[in-house]
Amino acid sequence: MEMKETRISEILQEKGEKTITVTPDIAVSKAVKVMAENKIGAVLVVDKERLTGILTEGDCTLKIILQDLKAKETSVKDVMTPKVVFVTPDTSVEEGLAIMTERKCRHLPVLDNKKLIGIVSMGDLVRRIIKDQKVAINYLTEYIALSY
Repeated sequence: MEMKETRISEILQEKGEKTITVTPDIAVSKAVKVMAENKIGAVLVVDKERLTGILTEGDCTLKIILQDLKAKETSVKDVMTPKVVFVTPDTSVEEGLAIMTERKCRHLPVLDNKKLIGIVSMGDLVRRIIKDQKVAINYLTEYIALSY
């Protein structure tokens, strides 16, 4: 059995959900409400269909609470992370996790020819690796059982 590397595109197909975005000018409080309503830890910031940043729970904690800013009066663009690390649909799950580990981030936007097509979280990638390992273990168990 040959194990092929799982690609980010497969994760996006499985998720099958719309990518949640906000604009840079809305209040942080509204963006946090969007994250809470969708049970997500980050939201992509898009201006005129262009990815301009990412707002994470960490951004809100570090920049709003520690700097004593008011979430209702502060714009997303003032606290978001503007330099976004991203992956493509052809990136492998393992590469995605390596990028997350190296860059200390838990969410990666997925761009295809500079067009935003989705986002993957560390949880998405870890779940897929566990699923792939279970398939490999089952295959090997059957192979060993048939050998005897």
